[in-house]
Amino acid sequence: MIRGLYLSACGSLIALIFLCLAWELRLAPVVPGGTWLALKCLPLLAPLFGILNGRRYTYQWASMLILLYVAEGIVRATTESGTGQMLAIAEICLALIFFCSCVGYARLTRPTTR
Repeated sequence: MIRGLYLSACGSLIALIFLCLAWELRLAPVVPGGTWLALKCLPLLAPLFGILNGRRYTYQWASMLILLYVAEGIVRATTESGTGQMLAIAEICLALIFFCSCVGYARLTRPTTR
């Protein structure tokens, strides 16, 4: 169970990083040719090594960070159309998978108190 949550968190975080880059640079940029909005993937790099190394504390704070991406996805899914809307829905899905994986991992790896 813990291994599955770990793999799910790692996979969804890496996929979300690539989605953010591809979205803003190539697939559906706000301005043709790419925008500075591609830098929104930089905060996702902060927890990457902690997530890959299975550090519980990183899972805890990254679960709060990812909620910003859920919010952005909801806003853009409701305001954009076409490819941008589909990418926003994909962002929401990946962010929610990451959130649930982080919460589950942090919960299952908590120290026992007796």
